Amino acid sequence: MSCQAISPGKNFFAGGFGGVCLVFAGHPLDTIKVRIQTMPVPGPGESPLYRGTFDCFKQTLAKEGFKGLYKGMAAPIIGVTPMFAVCFFGFGLGKKLQQKTPDDVLTYPQLFAAGMLSGVFTTAIMAPGERIKCLLQIQAAKGEVKYAGPMDCVKQLYKESGIRGIYRGTALTLMRDVPASGMYFMTYEWLKRLLTPEGKSPNELSVPSVLFAGGMAGIFNWAVAIPPDVLKSRFQTAPEGKYPNGFRDVLRELLREEGVASLYKGFTAVMLRAFPANAACFLGFEMAMKFLNWAAPGL
Repeated sequence: MSCQAISPGKNFFAGGFGGVCLVFAGHPLDTIKVRIQTMPVPGPGESPLYRGTFDCFKQTLAKEGFKGLYKGMAAPIIGVTPMFAVCFFGFGLGKKLQQKTPDDVLTYPQLFAAGMLSGVFTTAIMAPGERIKCLLQIQAAKGEVKYAGPMDCVKQLYKESGIRGIYRGTALTLMRDVPASGMYFMTYEWLKRLLTPEGKSPNELSVPSVLFAGGMAGIFNWAVAIPPDVLKSRFQTAPEGKYPNGFRDVLRELLREEGVASLYKGFTAVMLRAFPANAACFLGFEMAMKFLNWAAPGL
């Protein structure tokens, strides 16, 4: 099996393109996920706002049209290119730091560690982007229009709470992304090796194989990430001062009012989104990487 020297620089540019592909493929179900995770608890005798993923999907289409599924997409599109660029750069750097020679094939624990490093790298960009995205996604569901768009949201958050308001939920984002990123990249590399015919390189995988490996990496990523993601979404969209002790207060409230199952709210929407979105991401990454290897072999 031939190995290509790892280039964090190429990972940076190819990862950015992969991230854009992910947002276009996955944002509608991300909107559904956030709305389900943050819907109010129904009172005695009341029906829940959404009966499930498909009901939320139907209500959104009926009330807001197809555009409603893409509410808040500007924030992740603006943030996703540098975020995924940094994510894949961090993974490439994590792999390179653990290699003694360019031909070293890393073990799965080493790949997991490299993926965790990528999660640390992305949090600074991901946390404010997620905060803005979640606020824009739920305001339409509530019938309120507090924020005119991503920049207006940033301005209002800064005016109300300063930079801390924009970065609210950073610790939860870190708790979600570090282990989930480790699982994400390790699973992708594992499946690439598994699907590679004998005598071939993983870089020569067919498009269907890349799509399958990328989609399954997304599934494994979210299997780890859902509980902290639920806490993060609830915390980032709560009124100021509702949870003075941070995620511990969110966790106590969820467990007290809705039980352990509440930590897996939005599970169906997440898993329906995870496969196509991450399949698109890794296909975009691999295509961009092949182009960069052809256009700038010495980078």
